[in-house]
Amino acid sequence: MDLRSIQKPLKDAYRQEPDSARITLKARSSQQDTPMACSVDLGRTIYQAQAHQGVGGVGTAACSGDLLLGASAACAQITCQMVATAMGIPTERIEVTVEGDLDLRGTLGISKDVPVGFEQIRVRFAIDAPQATAEQLHNLQAKAEQYCVVMQTLKHPPIMNIQWASPN
Repeated sequence: MDLRSIQKPLKDAYRQEPDSARITLKARSSQQDTPMACSVDLGRTIYQAQAHQGVGGVGTAACSGDLLLGASAACAQITCQMVATAMGIPTERIEVTVEGDLDLRGTLGISKDVPVGFEQIRVRFAIDAPQATAEQLHNLQAKAEQYCVVMQTLKHPPIMNIQWASPN
């Protein structure tokens, strides 16, 4: 795949009209017949989500933490693949594993001393690129981390604007 030729017209357009590079992604969740589940519509596909078994869910669908870690893994994977391709680094395998630790006592309100949410997230890149030099792999690591949208968002959280609306 010639990634540079695919991205060149996009980059040229964004340089000429910087506002055209601004996009808004949207996800909408909807209630289901149980308070422990919902559907998440991303506009192109719908995912089923449930509360984690550790807070009473049945465990047959992803919990929101799974979706967050999955988004992290997908973004890191695709970013690393695209960067390797753009840098001309031949790879035989790239695999990303993301794990996160949280204490459900915070989520369940059992202990005010326990935070709600992930305490630590670990991202592991496994790259098999036998022809790559150490310098190429170092540059791949730096650029993949620099351009991974989800990783950068978690490391540098954006301003969140939260609104509550009633249908009236």
